[in-house]
Amino acid sequence: MMKDDRWKAAVVTLSDKGYAGEREDKSGPLLCGMLEEAGYDVRKTLLLPDEQNEIEKCLCQLCDDDRMDIVFTTGGTGLSPRDCTPEAALAVADKNVPGIAEAMRLASLKVTPRAMLSRGVSVIRGQTLIITLPGSPKAVKENLEAVLPSLGHGLAILTGRAGECAR
Repeated sequence: MMKDDRWKAAVVTLSDKGYAGEREDKSGPLLCGMLEEAGYDVRKTLLLPDEQNEIEKCLCQLCDDDRMDIVFTTGGTGLSPRDCTPEAALAVADKNVPGIAEAMRLASLKVTPRAMLSRGVSVIRGQTLIITLPGSPKAVKENLEAVLPSLGHGLAILTGRAGECAR
């Protein structure tokens, strides 16, 4: 695939401790590496605190202004009172794509029963797919591996690069 044909991706890490410099972000770089290895063009990486308004503004900019094909977030999908990534994604969404989040949880449940505690979502804003991943590197790897093989087809339909899905 030529560079201009690759899917434009952004990776946003949500972590109060990471943003404050108290914890190294390992999930964001892992996610970037996996995406680049799969042929995605990671154009932006950001690290933000768990602040819903900031996350919403960031997602809107990446979708509307930067015209990313896909945005991945990592972190903020658990049960902590500060975890608000799913709420931010849903607040800016035009459509819900529940099957992606369901597939990620199903794959993770095969590894750990704690996967059911992830509140991750997958949504569409305009012509951009947003997928919220857990914050741990292990969970990022498991979740992304579960859905990565199907994302290209979905993005092709969403962005108009492909026609219909029917065979």
